[in-house]
Amino acid sequence: MRPTPTPRHPVTARVFVQRFSSTPRGARLARHLALHRLDAWGVPYGSAVSDTAALLVAELAANAVTHGRVPGRDIEVLLRLDAYTLRIDVSDSRGERRPKVTAAPEAEHGRGLLLVDALADRWGVFDRVPVGKTVRAELDLPPRGERSLAGDDFGRGWESPAHD
Repeated sequence: MRPTPTPRHPVTARVFVQRFSSTPRGARLARHLALHRLDAWGVPYGSAVSDTAALLVAELAANAVTHGRVPGRDIEVLLRLDAYTLRIDVSDSRGERRPKVTAAPEAEHGRGLLLVDALADRWGVFDRVPVGKTVRAELDLPPRGERSLAGDDFGRGWESPAHD
């Protein structure tokens, strides 16, 4: 006898992909446009998911333009939202420079990935074909029935991506 599988709602993924200049201005623009896109998808500005995504995009994009910059090459930001997960990918052209989570307590720099590690449910670094790397962070979303009870206003105005 098999256990009854948990019913899952159909999943439609929303995807946003944009290239930005490999500059501090490009990193700021990536954060602003990511939040604008999430708001358009029903994840309101100021919600816990939106605020966490803002920090993750800001840190990953800043790392890409600081440590992964190749003159004349852009960074790429990808957001993928489905009913269960928000995935944030930031890609750059420097595949040989892998990020490390190491920072001395007295260091002025190097704490960004500690933030990513603390905020994301999962994160990792992947090779990008043909050149470069992608740093990915994922946030698990509260179950649909619990979104308005999740301690933020993510439930307000939320429409499941399955009903796009």
